[in-house]
Amino acid sequence: MNGETHCPLCAGSAISFFLRDRRRPYQRCATCSLVFVPPQYYLSRDAERAEYALHQNDIADPGYRAFLSRLLQPLVSRLAPGACGLDFGCGPGPALAHMLRESGFQVALYDRIFAPDRDALARSYAFICATEVVEHLHHPGRELDRLWSLLQPGGWLGIMTKLVLDRDAFAGWHYKNDPTHVCFFSAATWRWWAHRYDASLEIVGADVILLQRPLPR
Repeated sequence: MNGETHCPLCAGSAISFFLRDRRRPYQRCATCSLVFVPPQYYLSRDAERAEYALHQNDIADPGYRAFLSRLLQPLVSRLAPGACGLDFGCGPGPALAHMLRESGFQVALYDRIFAPDRDALARSYAFICATEVVEHLHHPGRELDRLWSLLQPGGWLGIMTKLVLDRDAFAGWHYKNDPTHVCFFSAATWRWWAHRYDASLEIVGADVILLQRPLPR
């Protein structure tokens, strides 16, 4: 199998074969534990857009609001009233931003396809949300570095993504079957990332990750 020689998250070279299904192969980094798809299996921008258009993300849907609340509730409990944040990867219908605004927060939007406002990536924020986003990133190391640089000291990065458990669970995992999902994080990956950036880490439930940028010493 021809695979990638460096991890897209940590740029490490300790890469090994993890698993192959009928769609594509998966590799794993021994340094940060990221599981990822080699770049030659990425979809084109147009094909990605077509896949995203199939998603049903209706802010009026009580089930979808409950899903987003798994991130929103623990995040807002840690924020100052009226804090300003960024919904990164907001998609065509920025439902989480709408819910945050309902709760009294100010929210800017950025999405590579649906809201490509570069000005939103030139400000600093008290919080940044990335809900069901990081698994889509072709360059997760670069993108997460950028988001971290936009956070104010003491700010929070709130992420929602399903976590890799082990190879056997991964083999039958529906989450990997979405062709736009190319990076798969585990709890070990987030522990590695938090240690690298001296961040505090909280994993809430099965799929919510909260990272706090340290205050100056």
